[in-house]
Amino acid sequence: MPRRLATIDLGTNTVRYLLVEVDGTTPWRVIDQDQRVTRLGEGLAASGRLGEAPMTRTADAVRVYVERARRLDASEVRVVATSAVREAANGRAFGDRVQASTGIAVTIVSGEDEARLTVRGVLAGLRSLTGSLLVFDIGGGSTEFIRWNDGAVVAAASLRLGVVPLAERYRFDTAVSWPHYATLAAEIRERLAHEVPSALGGTVGTLVGTAGTVTTLAALDLGLTAYDAGRVHGHRLTRAAIDAQLRRLGALDVAGRAALPCLEPGRADLIVPGVAVVTAAMERFGADSLVVSDWSLREGIVADLLESFR
Repeated sequence: MPRRLATIDLGTNTVRYLLVEVDGTTPWRVIDQDQRVTRLGEGLAASGRLGEAPMTRTADAVRVYVERARRLDASEVRVVATSAVREAANGRAFGDRVQASTGIAVTIVSGEDEARLTVRGVLAGLRSLTGSLLVFDIGGGSTEFIRWNDGAVVAAASLRLGVVPLAERYRFDTAVSWPHYATLAAEIRERLAHEVPSALGGTVGTLVGTAGTVTTLAALDLGLTAYDAGRVHGHRLTRAAIDAQLRRLGALDVAGRAALPCLEPGRADLIVPGVAVVTAAMERFGADSLVVSDWSLREGIVADLLESFR
């Protein structure tokens, strides 16, 4: 008997919703999906607390997605919160608020579990990848790095390095000042050099990037006028292509970036700091290209749900 399962990834910048149908014999089928930038982590780095306006925006988005999933006959809905909620002094209270409005308990995952679920989602969507992989997921409040080798996670780390606090400290509202960008890039490189564990180092067979910065760069590189997950997923981005997009983005002010196709509302001020993280990661792991995954945490949650039902 087919059943429908929904996941909601409650991130620092974006709420991502996915509803799938499973019948026990074939991979799941996507029934409905959506995402909304709510900037839950706005101001968190400075205050240590989630703000009232970001909490309201985010709780409303979660409530809408839970109602949408129920209308489409989801038998199970799982809401998972990541770095903003786990780090904020009022994060647990916010989770309770979401539960009160939706009837769904919010699971706050550790950085290690976030990394594990992310790589599960990536591998579920890119089954042809083999050998040594280094997966990185640039989020609003943290960046996860996961090394996968011989069918298992051998090392993982979650760094408190997210595009929301970076964008709050390094603003690029006008065309990019390249000396200002160089300062940002140098800080990120320095942090990766000191904070990425040695267990994640060494030769990387394939570098895989996921989340909004990487998928947006892929869409821009492909020249898409509307986001197409099927074309973005599995696309290979070279360092030269990323540098070309950085020059393109850097020539525009924030309004000009927001007008680009495939740049979702709320990402225009984040994309330049995000690119700095991407290029620093490529340098750190000696890669001149990366494979893009449109699948990540929310798909990993589905994989975990399915395993719990077996």
